[in-house]
Amino acid sequence: MTIGWDELKPWLWGLWVAYLIVLACWIVLQKREPIATLSWLLSLAALPVIGLLVYHFLGPQRIRRHRMSRARARQNLGRALPPELTPSDDARTVARLARTTTGFAPSTARRVDLLVGGEQCYSRLLEAVAAARHHLHVEYYIFEPDRTGTVFRDALAERARAGVRVRLLLDAIGSGRLSRSFLAPLREAGVEIGWFHPMKLKRIWRPRMNLRNHRKLVIVDGEIAFTGGINICDDQDERVNSAAFRDMHLRLEGQVVRWLQLAFLEDWHYATKVALRDQRLWPEAEAGGILAQVIPAGPDSPWEAIHKVQVEAIHQADRRVWLVTPYFVPGEAALMALCSAAQRGLDVRVIVPKRSDSAIVTLAARSYHDALLEAGVRVFEYQPGMLHSKAILFDDDSALIGSANFDHRSFRLNFELALLLHDAGFCRRLEAELQANLDASVEVRADRAPAPLRERLAEAWARLLSPLL
Repeated sequence: MTIGWDELKPWLWGLWVAYLIVLACWIVLQKREPIATLSWLLSLAALPVIGLLVYHFLGPQRIRRHRMSRARARQNLGRALPPELTPSDDARTVARLARTTTGFAPSTARRVDLLVGGEQCYSRLLEAVAAARHHLHVEYYIFEPDRTGTVFRDALAERARAGVRVRLLLDAIGSGRLSRSFLAPLREAGVEIGWFHPMKLKRIWRPRMNLRNHRKLVIVDGEIAFTGGINICDDQDERVNSAAFRDMHLRLEGQVVRWLQLAFLEDWHYATKVALRDQRLWPEAEAGGILAQVIPAGPDSPWEAIHKVQVEAIHQADRRVWLVTPYFVPGEAALMALCSAAQRGLDVRVIVPKRSDSAIVTLAARSYHDALLEAGVRVFEYQPGMLHSKAILFDDDSALIGSANFDHRSFRLNFELALLLHDAGFCRRLEAELQANLDASVEVRADRAPAPLRERLAEAWARLLSPLL
């Protein structure tokens, strides 16, 4: 018996309506921003069945870490963590917000070095690795099997052969090009390797493909830490690649290293299910003169800690806000904070690359230029190449720097790590770097000639997709 189109059509309509109901309930129950929810609904309504798979793997899902992960990691500290500090009035509100949303209290650093570019960062990093005596904890989003990655791999293997406990935590997507043969020298030397959200067949239905560990963190003997935006790859080493990304990193000493150690241990326990209890991970550290607070954030928390701290710090600023980011796709709160700061008379500047390594993000970022310029925000496009730095300078004595971009992915999907620093000396060094970025940029003018219609349409479509990026 042959079923005609007229008989089949009501069934197809019924299936499509049922699909829309299931999809709508699933997305609405995520309780996201209305515009993001509507964007997903409209985008996926035209993709029966496929839409469910797309949302399952790439949608903005929350995940729940093992509830005991943080508790077990913190039990290992005993009395190792420094006492909580009471920041000055200028820093107290933002510090309290960071403390409430992350559980990481304000601390101090004895020394903070701003490292600009891969050459400076890798030189200092390899120097510290070579001097490690007890342990090395290494966590990266991108670790490439290229010249830079090989040098770093061999340095880790050498320390492991010397008896240092080396633990390497890598993101399964960002470092997915690492082969068994490349990792073999590490395993043979005794390096422990963990993978963040590995892509295994038995886990194919777990919606974690889009939830990546974007953090960059190295702990040396619990005394020195490196964190920021620079990955391990030739793309960020100007000695190897003339078109290397412009980026920044931090080298830290002091009590704040303990909080960075805690961030690593939480990630290690989550990824490997192994809780580390060695008290030698927590050497004594003297208090320093730089107020420093670690801010981890990720989709395992509903609070979007880095995003909230960014917005609150912008609101608290009195004189200026200078922002540099490779990906500028702000949410409504972040965009309003920047515009409001400019309308209050602050010196607000946004520095982005002329062309990032993502065409759609570049287009989406440009779609926000008119609103920023109309409010009085100054927008600069960095010309020499890919600007990969991620930092905000508030007034003359506060800064936020780390792995997080100023976009929806960093706000909601990635596991990110940032440092909130209150120190005029450090901020002068950061200001000098941002000024160098400005000097190599062209300011976007409000009275510029209108872009061709095809470019404006592309920007508008990219902006429509911005809640999904």
